[in-house]
Amino acid sequence: MTLQTEFDQALADSKNLAERPDNMTLLKMYGIYKQGSLGDATGDRPGMTDFVGRAKWDAWNALKGTSQDVAKQQYIDFVKDLQA
Repeated sequence: MTLQTEFDQALADSKNLAERPDNMTLLKMYGIYKQGSLGDATGDRPGMTDFVGRAKWDAWNALKGTSQDVAKQQYIDFVKDLQA
Protein backbone atom coordinates (compact mmCIF):
# COMPACT_ATOMS: atom_id res chain seq x y z
CA MET A 1 0.00 0.00 0.00
CA THR A 2 1.43 3.40 -0.92
CA LEU A 3 1.81 6.24 1.56
CA GLN A 4 -0.85 8.26 -0.26
CA THR A 5 -3.29 5.33 -0.15
CA GLU A 6 -2.68 4.88 3.59
CA PHE A 7 -3.11 8.64 4.10
CA ASP A 8 -6.43 8.60 2.22
CA GLN A 9 -7.57 5.60 4.26
CA ALA A 10 -6.59 7.34 7.52
CA LEU A 11 -8.67 10.35 6.46
CA ALA A 12 -11.68 8.09 5.87
CA ASP A 13 -11.07 6.29 9.18
CA SER A 14 -10.84 9.60 11.05
CA LYS A 15 -14.46 10.31 10.15
CA ASN A 16 -15.62 7.04 11.73
CA LEU A 17 -13.95 7.14 15.14
CA ALA A 18 -15.86 5.59 18.04
CA GLU A 19 -15.73 8.88 19.98
CA ARG A 20 -15.41 12.47 18.77
CA PRO A 21 -11.93 13.74 19.75
CA ASP A 22 -11.61 16.86 21.90
CA ASN A 23 -10.92 20.20 20.23
CA MET A 24 -7.16 20.14 20.84
CA THR A 25 -6.91 16.70 19.25
CA LEU A 26 -8.99 17.88 16.30
CA LEU A 27 -6.70 20.89 15.84
CA LYS A 28 -3.65 18.63 15.87
CA MET A 29 -5.28 16.33 13.31
CA TYR A 30 -6.16 19.33 11.14
CA GLY A 31 -2.62 20.71 11.24
CA ILE A 32 -1.00 17.38 10.40
CA TYR A 33 -3.53 16.74 7.62
CA LYS A 34 -2.99 20.15 6.03
CA GLN A 35 0.79 19.79 6.22
CA GLY A 36 0.57 16.34 4.66
CA SER A 37 -1.76 17.38 1.89
CA LEU A 38 -0.58 20.91 1.04
CA GLY A 39 2.80 21.51 2.70
CA ASP A 40 3.66 24.64 4.67
CA ALA A 41 0.89 27.03 5.69
CA THR A 42 0.04 29.68 3.13
CA GLY A 43 -1.76 32.98 3.26
CA ASP A 44 -1.99 35.46 6.07
CA ARG A 45 -2.82 34.48 9.62
CA PRO A 46 -6.53 35.12 10.24
CA GLY A 47 -7.45 38.16 12.32
CA MET A 48 -8.09 38.28 16.06
CA THR A 49 -11.85 37.98 15.65
CA ASP A 50 -11.64 34.73 13.65
CA PHE A 51 -10.84 32.47 16.60
CA VAL A 52 -11.44 29.17 14.82
CA GLY A 53 -9.60 30.13 11.65
CA ARG A 54 -6.69 31.50 13.65
CA ALA A 55 -6.41 28.33 15.78
CA LYS A 56 -6.50 26.13 12.67
CA TRP A 57 -3.88 28.23 10.88
CA ASP A 58 -1.64 28.19 13.98
CA ALA A 59 -1.93 24.39 14.25
CA TRP A 60 -0.93 24.06 10.60
CA ASN A 61 1.84 26.66 10.76
CA ALA A 62 3.36 24.92 13.82
CA LEU A 63 4.42 22.12 11.45
CA LYS A 64 6.23 24.44 9.05
CA GLY A 65 9.25 22.73 7.55
CA THR A 66 7.91 19.20 8.05
CA SER A 67 7.94 17.31 4.76
CA GLN A 68 4.62 16.22 3.34
CA ASP A 69 5.59 12.54 3.49
CA VAL A 70 6.58 12.79 7.17
CA ALA A 71 3.32 14.61 7.95
CA LYS A 72 1.31 11.97 6.08
CA GLN A 73 2.92 9.23 8.16
CA GLN A 74 2.30 11.22 11.35
CA TYR A 75 -1.38 11.55 10.39
CA ILE A 76 -1.67 7.83 9.68
CA ASP A 77 -0.06 6.96 13.03
CA PHE A 78 -2.17 9.54 14.91
CA VAL A 79 -5.45 8.20 13.53
CA LYS A 80 -4.39 4.61 14.32
CA ASP A 81 -3.68 5.69 17.92
CA LEU A 82 -7.14 7.25 18.16
CA GLN A 83 -8.73 4.04 16.89
CA ALA A 84 -7.07 1.94 19.59
